[in-house]
Amino acid sequence: MAEKTRYSDAELEEFREIILEKLELAQRDYDLLKASLTGSDENSTDDTSPTYKVLEEGANTLSKEETTRLAQRQLKFINNLKAALVRIENKTYGICRETGKLIPAERLRAVPHATLSIEAKNSGKK
Repeated sequence: MAEKTRYSDAELEEFREIILEKLELAQRDYDLLKASLTGSDENSTDDTSPTYKVLEEGANTLSKEETTRLAQRQLKFINNLKAALVRIENKTYGICRETGKLIPAERLRAVPHATLSIEAKNSGKK
């Protein structure tokens, strides 16, 4: 039996559903992080007594930096998921960009935006 070179349309549709679900959750998380950074979540202490401001200033700066990092990471994840949707449209989804072989479906279900097989990913770390 010949080795599969691409996923079937039905399999691609299954992956599309997984990606769309993850994309919706990721976008929701990103929006919450963004709201936290802009203060539009209305959970800030800016309108309360200023006596704690000096003590909290350092903690707030660290918190904002961490939130910014999380937001950037989330945005990268969203962009990777969107790129995976494009690969589904082009019927190139699930093909390892290093080896040209199909990435196992189990890996794609766990990491739907993967572009490398475990074999290729591990060989790049050495």
